[in-house]
Amino acid sequence: MVHEWALAEAVLETVTKLANENKIGSIKKVYLSIGELQSIDIDSFKFALNTLKNDLNISINEFIFEYEKARFKCIKCGYEWDLNDIMIKDEEIKEAIHFLPEVVHAFIKCPKCGSQDYKVVSGRGIIIKRIEGFS
Repeated sequence: MVHEWALAEAVLETVTKLANENKIGSIKKVYLSIGELQSIDIDSFKFALNTLKNDLNISINEFIFEYEKARFKCIKCGYEWDLNDIMIKDEEIKEAIHFLPEVVHAFIKCPKCGSQDYKVVSGRGIIIKRIEGFS
């Protein structure tokens, strides 16, 4: 749950900075894309966002979430797959990916050729897609 609070704090800091840079005085909606590799507890994240925005006196009416599946592409053979195509059974591995999604390369291999030389095409991190508001 601490992870979700740190992410919420970073999102609010960035949203505030972007709103100031774009002269948005009142933020109506913030659209966030949540990558599957981030594997956050969404209820804890929402709670953290709302609690912190109130504590920091940041006026945001609504957060809108979309979820992005994790997709991978093997550099060696060109095969593409998603996280549902493989089984990660070890809870410690899931936890490691949860806290640092970049470590996925240490634990996952291409299901077709076994290479660890692949790129994460989508599903990493949290992205602020759009901020709606008025000056």
